[in-house]
Amino acid sequence: MITKEVIVLADGQFPEHAVPLRLLNSGKSIICCDGAAIKLVKSGLIPEIVIGDLDSLTEEFKIKFSDRLIHDPDQETNDLTKAVNYCIQQGVQKIYILGATGLREDHTLGNISLLVSYSSKILVEMYTDTGFFIPVLSSQRIKTYPGQQISIFSLTPNVPLTLKNLRFPLNKYQLEAWWQGTLNEAIDDWFDIEFEGGMFIVFALYE
Repeated sequence: MITKEVIVLADGQFPEHAVPLRLLNSGKSIICCDGAAIKLVKSGLIPEIVIGDLDSLTEEFKIKFSDRLIHDPDQETNDLTKAVNYCIQQGVQKIYILGATGLREDHTLGNISLLVSYSSKILVEMYTDTGFFIPVLSSQRIKTYPGQQISIFSLTPNVPLTLKNLRFPLNKYQLEAWWQGTLNEAIDDWFDIEFEGGMFIVFALYE
């Protein structure tokens, strides 16, 4: 039985930080992207589903876990998107993506940018060994703690952005380059991000 909240483990750097490891061991269903399943089993956990073209798996692994393999050879989408789409089809309510960064920078950037596409269909967050990414498609208040390091990336640089309750507030400012919204800092236990018709990604460091 797939749980309402699911871990999707991508085939990047396997989690080492306590926060993603707690998620991984939380009892939620774990959906693995192809080769990530081998890393997961080595860690002592068992995937609920393994999805992808399966070319990273050994024949021994395929035989042992044949009851949970989904072969999807589609080259138009990556394995992370295949896993997310599977979760949506299963009626999952929220996804925590782990292992989607590290190893290759092009995969890292691609996986992070996909968050806004996923978020129009399902609640999704991405956790790394340093912090977490959340996609933001509408104005909202975000929980923080004083001193938390915050970076904001715009996928719609023509959309004016307002930030309140951060060390460096913005008032209807257009982030025309990725670096312009980085290295901000929370001064309280919340900040507001306000805009109309844009797509942004917030990155926050752990305590």
